[in-house]
Amino acid sequence: MPTVEWTIDGLPDETQQLLRAYVKDVVKVYGDRLEGVLLYGSAIRGEFLAGRSNLNILVFLSSYDVALLKQYAPIHKRWSKEQIVVPLFLTKDDLQSAARVFPLEYLDIHEGHRVLWGQDPFVGFKVDTRHLGCEVLQGLRGIVLRMRQRFVEGGGTEEATTILLPLSVTALLPVLRGVQRLLGRPVLSHGDALLKDIESACDFDLSGLRDALLLKRGQISPGHKEVPRLMDRYLENLGRLVVWVETRVGRDA
Repeated sequence: MPTVEWTIDGLPDETQQLLRAYVKDVVKVYGDRLEGVLLYGSAIRGEFLAGRSNLNILVFLSSYDVALLKQYAPIHKRWSKEQIVVPLFLTKDDLQSAARVFPLEYLDIHEGHRVLWGQDPFVGFKVDTRHLGCEVLQGLRGIVLRMRQRFVEGGGTEEATTILLPLSVTALLPVLRGVQRLLGRPVLSHGDALLKDIESACDFDLSGLRDALLLKRGQISPGHKEVPRLMDRYLENLGRLVVWVETRVGRDA
């Protein structure tokens, strides 16, 4: 199967060269059992931040076993330092069942991915969205609960909070795209436009969420007095948003 030639707009040339070398390693290890290698996430949505963002990979296999999975260990050891996280390993049957249970994640991948090598398993594929509402509500409530747990776990320190907020808003954005789908609104990839659209829909201030996104990008550096206030605003915005979403879509979930 020939290597796919590709260029990804907005992704640094150095990162694209790195991905080409990574794909060669994966092809060499998996040979005939490899059916496709896909890139998804911020690198495709135009929000990749060199040195900050992970590179998310889906490895599509004809079949797998424990021995095959163990073969990936040397690849992970080499490439994890380049922000390439452990891939999703899927077969055709896995994709059908996983997308049914996790429609939020697989809609995001379906609508925002690039084939780096081999087949595209999403051609002609339709994600079953019957459980999307439940997963969106579960995702929102889960983010709130994890925020509380991890804030306490980190001792409420400034350092822990400035790590926690970017992680939380990263998890929140795909859930908000799920909210857009449930409301029948255009699904927006870029975080700024997404938050602006959700703010317009709910008609209340989400500046705490926007500031967490700016913090993630390194565009603001709040001082020690501002960090607790930012955390307060983030939690207040998030809590209010959860209630609003539950009111709007909860009865149909």
